[in-house]
Amino acid sequence: MSNWIPEHYLVPEWPAPASVKAAVSTRCGGSSEGGYSSFNLAAHVGDDSASVLSNRQQLCAELALSAEPQWLEQVHGIKVVEAENDDRVRTADGAVTMQRGLPCAVLTADCLPILLCDRQGTQVAAIHAGWRSLAAGIVPRAVARFKAPPDQIMAWLGPAISADHFEVGVDVLEAFFDTAGSVTHSDAIAAAIRPGNRPLHFYADLFQLARAALSECGVSSVYGGGICTYNDAERFYSYRRDGDTSGRMASIIWLASS
Repeated sequence: MSNWIPEHYLVPEWPAPASVKAAVSTRCGGSSEGGYSSFNLAAHVGDDSASVLSNRQQLCAELALSAEPQWLEQVHGIKVVEAENDDRVRTADGAVTMQRGLPCAVLTADCLPILLCDRQGTQVAAIHAGWRSLAAGIVPRAVARFKAPPDQIMAWLGPAISADHFEVGVDVLEAFFDTAGSVTHSDAIAAAIRPGNRPLHFYADLFQLARAALSECGVSSVYGGGICTYNDAERFYSYRRDGDTSGRMASIIWLASS
């Protein structure tokens, strides 16, 4: 835990350059009430708007951010935008920047947040990787936005729903196998899926699926993974567990101003 970040955040454990800063909020420590209790950072889930604004202001203060994060209207697609410091919410599922002090952020509550940086500490990105985005190719889309080659990029996988609680249908399997880039990628996808308890249902491991996608596009330095949002109701929101009253955590990455 970084000594300047409050304990109700997660700090990625990865060998990122000193210029790269990152944190993941939990549901603890904010102003929201009811099912959104208490640190919901999403403005689109039905929470009181004043509480969300207060939570976002608290986030910026606690992380000593010099600019408001690039918030996104996430649509489970593959668009990755350049972050801008202009207070506009952009429709995309990923953001990338080389600007110092400008945070990229994604909101999740079971979907997988992926944080990326280059080994030189000059570029960062945040990806909202639910199964639809993963299957459709958001990982290679984000990696292609980096100036550095894939073998000079590292990734960290944040909290998401684990395979034990992520039962899916045949449509999800077909979506992944239809877009596999190679036989090796197909084999890795198959290894990430196991039979479910009902006919034609399966359990999918988002962490393994993300690692497969990263490996396919040449990113081998992958850290994190394995923290389940569904299992830990005290620290994390989970849409599959809590439904429409679920708030959202933020996964944020930025380049230090100095």
